[in-house]
Amino acid sequence: MELEGLTHLRSGKVRELYAVDDEHLLLVATDRVSTYDCVHPTPVPDKGRVLTAMSVFWFEQLDGVVDNHLVTADVDAMPAAVRAHREVLHGRTMLCRRVEVVPFECVVRGHLAGSGWVEYQRDGTVCGEPLPDGLVEADRLPSPVFTPATKAADGEHDENVPFSAMVDALGEELAGRLRELSLAVYAHGRDHAAQRGIILADTKLEFGLLDGRVLLADEVMTPDSSRWWPADAWRPGSTPPSYDKQFVRDHATGTGWDRTPPAPALPDDVVAATRARYVEAYERLTGRPFDAWLDG
Repeated sequence: MELEGLTHLRSGKVRELYAVDDEHLLLVATDRVSTYDCVHPTPVPDKGRVLTAMSVFWFEQLDGVVDNHLVTADVDAMPAAVRAHREVLHGRTMLCRRVEVVPFECVVRGHLAGSGWVEYQRDGTVCGEPLPDGLVEADRLPSPVFTPATKAADGEHDENVPFSAMVDALGEELAGRLRELSLAVYAHGRDHAAQRGIILADTKLEFGLLDGRVLLADEVMTPDSSRWWPADAWRPGSTPPSYDKQFVRDHATGTGWDRTPPAPALPDDVVAATRARYVEAYERLTGRPFDAWLDG
């Protein structure tokens, strides 16, 4: 996505990154949707706006828990070069401070799912952390577990690593601070969601460094970076439906796709159901109508 007056730095699976000046970046969430690290050719309308709105909500909620890189999500309060593209960027962009990105994904797991469940079945551990015997899929863990992962290049999978690998790379003080903050963010999100009838099964966070401070960065507890389950559908022994792109995964798997590029196109009903799921997640978690975000 080229925006005149702004320097395009990189494209991710979902986000576009632009330089605004020496101290600020523009993070733009598109409507692209990916599964198995492949982007589908069919966008999901407003998906990027949901991701942005959700992140802004959590940045607000986490004030006092951890500092963050967000300056503003109001395009009208951004520099002129950004305001020139208001129609395209409204609701889907954040002006952020430049930070030195920590080269680890900070994952917190409160339930046994995904790659954690796979490893537990094999070894009785998650990222090398031993867990009690007898747990089943989707079980609530005795206490949340911090399980970092190395950042993978686009198109590749993040690799779970033991906490000791993070300590070796970053030092004990910084690694310990990241673990402490990650667990605090997860606990805040879990407790808030529980009041809304939703379970935060796990979440993936990113942090950056600025003038010696650790800042929460990128997206925060969105349907793309977290597993959100309706509490009334949770039954240990099977994974409940998620507030995410599960409709897309199910369709893609049902086509016989081998999970290598190119990803298949999506039919209208899958697109509509996925959009509805993202919007429902936002509205239930925040208590705010999504239309108000679009009209802001």
